[in-house]
Amino acid sequence: MTYSSGGLIQATDYNTFATNTNAFWSTGTGNVGWGQTSVASVSTSGVVTATNWATLVNNLAAASNQTGQAITTRTAPVTGNIVAILANVATDITSLTTSSGNAAGTGTQYTAWTGTASKTTATGSGSTPWTITFTHTVTWASADAARYFFNAGGLIKWETSKTADTTAADTEWNDLANTLVGDIYITKGNGTQTIAAAAYTGTTKVGGTGTPTTLLTTTGYYGLITTDTTIYKQFADTSPYTGQFIQINAKTAGAGTQLVLTTTWVDPGGSVTGSSDNISGGTATTGITFGTAPATVVTYFPPSVTYLSAAWGTPTVAATVA
Repeated sequence: MTYSSGGLIQATDYNTFATNTNAFWSTGTGNVGWGQTSVASVSTSGVVTATNWATLVNNLAAASNQTGQAITTRTAPVTGNIVAILANVATDITSLTTSSGNAAGTGTQYTAWTGTASKTTATGSGSTPWTITFTHTVTWASADAARYFFNAGGLIKWETSKTADTTAADTEWNDLANTLVGDIYITKGNGTQTIAAAAYTGTTKVGGTGTPTTLLTTTGYYGLITTDTTIYKQFADTSPYTGQFIQINAKTAGAGTQLVLTTTWVDPGGSVTGSSDNISGGTATTGITFGTAPATVVTYFPPSVTYLSAAWGTPTVAATVA
């Protein structure tokens, strides 16, 4: 590269900066790219203007604020002034690329899911095994929109609840759903992301006193395929109910436009004297206001739009229970 103090600023130098910035700022590829308006290149015989430089400088500053990654402080050049060499541009672009999965903040939690997320009727009879299956489908307008969501620090949140307490089995199921499992967050994966000052891996458990038998901390959105992967499983911890468990299977669908989470609450049956396998229903859950019935809710925190435009759109969440 010819870019150096005292030299002319050549289009090829500037275009290299623009191309490398666009790798995380614009469409990018795979697990890098936020979907923002591309930094335009300059024709090889053209002049690199103050406006060109100002666009690059302002976008790098916005990226620094978005990720929390410190870079060199710069003042955007103004039309009519001589454009001086801007120090450490290449170094800062590399740093921002590396940290592009981090986010200094998040957007407002989306809670307007549709469908049914709670089992309001009783489940089970005698000592017969049973399963409640909750399915949540998160849908983006395009596969790129899904990429931008996760690449810019979007979080999928999963949580459970049950408080109805009538049968012998209800108490332990309430403990499993409310105390042991905690909340599960799904990010893009590919290492640790720092989002709103908290560290997340692909699948991250927050809270909950239970020790899961399965927790795929290295698997996030980009580690999923079109068939189910069990990313989380938690058993009950009190006899005679230690065979009961809650499990999450995850997969992608719709050519990368959907994330499908299938949650099963499983009772293996075979209750002993003094116990039971049937549980109560109860009142329904609305949004993130839980009723008393068994419920599994999926919501999300979109990336912050303080420094970025919402290229990921507004994903929808549809819930069913069987």
